[in-house]
Amino acid sequence: MSEWHGGTFGERGRCLLAPNPGLMTLDGTNTWVLREPGARKSVVVDPGPVEEGHLDLLDEQLEDVGLVLVTHHHFDHSETAEELGRRKGCPVRAWRPAYAFDADPLTNGEAIDVDGLRLEVVFTPGHTDDSISLLLPDEKVLLTGDMVLGRGTTVIAWPDGDLGAYFESIERMRELAASGAVEVLWPAHGPVLDDALGTLDYYLVHRRQRLGQVEHALTALGVARPDPDDEELPRKVVEIVYQDVDESLWGAAEWSVRAQLAYLGSR
Repeated sequence: MSEWHGGTFGERGRCLLAPNPGLMTLDGTNTWVLREPGARKSVVVDPGPVEEGHLDLLDEQLEDVGLVLVTHHHFDHSETAEELGRRKGCPVRAWRPAYAFDADPLTNGEAIDVDGLRLEVVFTPGHTDDSISLLLPDEKVLLTGDMVLGRGTTVIAWPDGDLGAYFESIERMRELAASGAVEVLWPAHGPVLDDALGTLDYYLVHRRQRLGQVEHALTALGVARPDPDDEELPRKVVEIVYQDVDESLWGAAEWSVRAQLAYLGSR
């Protein structure tokens, strides 16, 4: 699979890839710079981490920034947000008030207009409890944060993440794609996804298949109902369900399994 380097997409999108590649971040964090054609001010989504001068790069390359947005609180998305806002003299907005700077927190369904660029906030918890997506209607694009990745599938970061909320959010995103409002997904890690509906269908099928595999593993382990206080059970399930996955990823898999066990235990 070819490497992802970011680039320009549509008439309004530019991706500046942060230099923080890794198992969890793929090629790095995608910092999306959005600007209406002919406009002066831009919107920066997920300015990313401090690594190797990424903040300085953004400061140098972007002249007039009207707003910084954060899709969720994880540091590889939010770490430089407030400092970029200070340097550019613009507000920072996020779902959690603690991550907003000189501005109110975001609200579901809120319409944002920056120098003619129109965005709509779509509250999509699941990966974390403060995850948002951003609808860019003039491009028929949904910026998905970490709810959907350009490669593979996302981790539900238990206990912050929640599988029930995740299913509901992916269904909500799928409805936008099925209606024709969204055709393309711009994720926060990995390449652009041109088939929004197909990708979201796959996400739902994959997660339900994994949930079924977890249920089968519980049966094999003789567990009728998972105990949330059993600290050893998640790893036992991972060793059964994720046998075909590199062990370096088992730690992340365990987070998702914990979210799946909590979901099953609450039904």
